[in-house]
Amino acid sequence: MAQDPEKMKSMIAFKKRLEDQLERLNAEVKEVQATLDTVNTILLEKGFKRGDIKEVPAPASMPKEVVLPKPAAEQPKPVPAPAPAAPAEPETVIPLKTMADEALALMYFDKQTIHVMPDESKNFSVNTPPFSNFLVEKVFAKMQEKDKELVRLGQLTPDKMFSYNIVREGDLIREIIIKNVDEERLKELKSSVRWTFEKMYEKIKGA
Repeated sequence: MAQDPEKMKSMIAFKKRLEDQLERLNAEVKEVQATLDTVNTILLEKGFKRGDIKEVPAPASMPKEVVLPKPAAEQPKPVPAPAPAAPAEPETVIPLKTMADEALALMYFDKQTIHVMPDESKNFSVNTPPFSNFLVEKVFAKMQEKDKELVRLGQLTPDKMFSYNIVREGDLIREIIIKNVDEERLKELKSSVRWTFEKMYEKIKGA
């Protein structure tokens, strides 16, 4: 029994050494984990996905060297065949301005439909010349009559016929929607709409 206190003292001392060693190992693990987190952050900032970075398990003791797996981005990748060149498309947004660079309207071209959005600050009215007597009667109406004749002759289907719709708020023009416009007519309409709104703006300013 006289040896029991000595054994207890030895066990307590051994326990203390184990606790000290565990504390040191925990500190080393935290240091390695912090270093690994820093490396992962750098790799992610360079453009690697998290799935490309394999997590390295924390070692029981501080390693002399940490070897990271090669990122997937370093592996050779097959070179894709060049895609065929896309056909040139007409400009989708066309700003319409006066000769003095004053905004008149925006023209949006979507497939075969044109949306003309007049500058709301100008208060363009359907009653201001030459909107009705030129743009509507001599440009829009003539294009529509031409397509009606083609439909009558069976050279054009009704759903492909030129059409337009003027969206109004009272007498003010808020939008012009023009459907079934090909590239040739787009050029003519761009010129005609710009000229019409410029002349209307001159009359509004002079009123």
